[in-house]
Order: sequence, then C-alpha cells, then structure tokens
Amino acid sequence: MKSIIVTGATGLIGSAVVKALKAKHFRVIVFSRDADQAKIQVPEADHWVKMTSNLSDPWASALNGSFAVIHLAGASVAGRRWTEAWKKEIRDSRVNGTRLLVEAMKKAEQKPEIFISGSAIGIYGPSDDRQLTESAPAGHDFLSGVGVEWEAESLKAEKLGIRTVLIRTGIVLDPNEGALKEMMLPFKLFAGGPVLPGTQWFSWIHIADEVGIILHALETTTLSGPVNATAPNPVSMKTFSSVLGKVMSRPSWFPVPGFILRIVKGQVAEVLTTGQRVFPEKCLASGYQFKFTDCEKALRNLLGK
Repeated sequence: MKSIIVTGATGLIGSAVVKALKAKHFRVIVFSRDADQAKIQVPEADHWVKMTSNLSDPWASALNGSFAVIHLAGASVAGRRWTEAWKKEIRDSRVNGTRLLVEAMKKAEQKPEIFISGSAIGIYGPSDDRQLTESAPAGHDFLSGVGVEWEAESLKAEKLGIRTVLIRTGIVLDPNEGALKEMMLPFKLFAGGPVLPGTQWFSWIHIADEVGIILHALETTTLSGPVNATAPNPVSMKTFSSVLGKVMSRPSWFPVPGFILRIVKGQVAEVLTTGQRVFPEKCLASGYQFKFTDCEKALRNLLGK
C-alpha cells in the first residue's frame, strides 16, 4: 500500500482529499502542527504526525519512502481581516512551510516520487477580460507576491528529481465552508446580491473537481508545473449571484458596494471586488474530465436543489 503524506488535512480541500485517497486504498499520513486535533478532525487517515520547525524531529523521517506529498497547508486568506501581522502569517505559513517541507524531502534517503503543492489563482493578480492560462504572467499585488514566492519554494523539489505540480486553485464551492457559505447567508435573509462592480470575473470550481484535479495530478505522470484548478466556464460576479439566487429561490437585488466591503473586511475585500478570468488549459489538455462545468448545475448539486 503506497503512503501519501497530506498537510493541511483539516481544511476544506485537505479533508476531502484524505477521504478520496482512502477510497483509492492509499495509506494516508497527516502532517499537522496539532496531530491530536487532526486525529479528531480527520479520523479517516492512517497516521497523524506532529510537524515542527525542527528537521531532526520524527516528522521529517516519516517522509522517507513515501510515494507522494500533497501540501495544502496555509493560513486563511479570506477568513479574517488583513492586519500586517496576519499578512505576514499568510506569507510565512506558505513560503516558510513549503521551504521546510522541501528541505525535509532533500534529506530523505528514499525521496517521494511526487510533490503536489497548493497555490492559487491570486498569483495572476486582478485582471481584465483576458483569459488567463498557466502561461500568464504573475501580477504585482500582495497575493501575487505570496504566490510567486510560494511556488518558487515548491519548485525546488524538481531539483531533487521529484515530479512537482502546483495546483492554482480558484474559488472552491462548498456550502459548508469558504466563499459560498458566506455568500449564501444574505440570500437566506432575502438580501443577497453581487459584490460590486459585478463585472469582475468569478473563477469557481466545485469541491469534487478540486479533489478530482489533485488526484488527476497524482496519477498523470506527464503533468508538472502550474495547473489551474478552475472550471472551464468562469462567470461574472453578477451572473454567479443571479444564479445563486435562482437556485436558492431568492432574489438577487441587493448589490454590495465595494467600499462598504472594504470598510467591513479591510484589504481582504480586494479578493471579492476584483477577479481573474482563469482557464484550466493544462487540465483539459492532459485529459481531465470535469464533473461540473456549469455553475447552476454545480450549485444545484451542492445545495441539493
């Protein structure tokens, strides 16, 4: 039974990935800063290891002989207001955490064959109507800078002979956590609507396809480098809000001005008031078949409508 190490296993994507890996009969080892809590939150795993900043601790030796590492750890981007301290945490949790993990792989006698590392479409920065494939340049804002540094640390694994894939994740749709959960609340109160200006692109992906792409990257030996994990049909914020209202049988008539959102959430509001029109070129070219390409069908599936 091949062993796969997963970091960030208690998060939205990580917990779903663990379940999918177990369904495929992999042995799953969870690396976590709090292994006891991870055991409670992700009971499907086979083993839980406390990850520290010390390469001499037992967690590093657990990498030896593993088949793959799926690295999804990182502080929440949209979950709280961006203070300078939290922006540092967003950056350090990704850049420093990835650097540490790659250093541990470097020391392993029998190195993993595959390294799948998280990234995000935020690397492209706010954009216009241009279609962004994996070859598009990085932007110049805070999240772009984090993405560039994050991916640079991940790609150091390639020099160790490890096939490395960077999953540039879009807005993951799941009713229990993340952006969709937040967007649903005002609709439930009959006060839903788009975040203005409404014309910004909303590059979404169903949680099932997010997990599917990660497993596809694991199994497709020709796939490496950046891979956009977004549905092939992004929509505008206005369209997405309208469809969400339709699926929930609620009106979409109460737009949220961007300046109000910035007052409430601070700089993190930029994530919702700007967007990117992202296209999953490498996923499609490598044969991945999306389960959900239409946002209405995706939302109906997620909400049981």
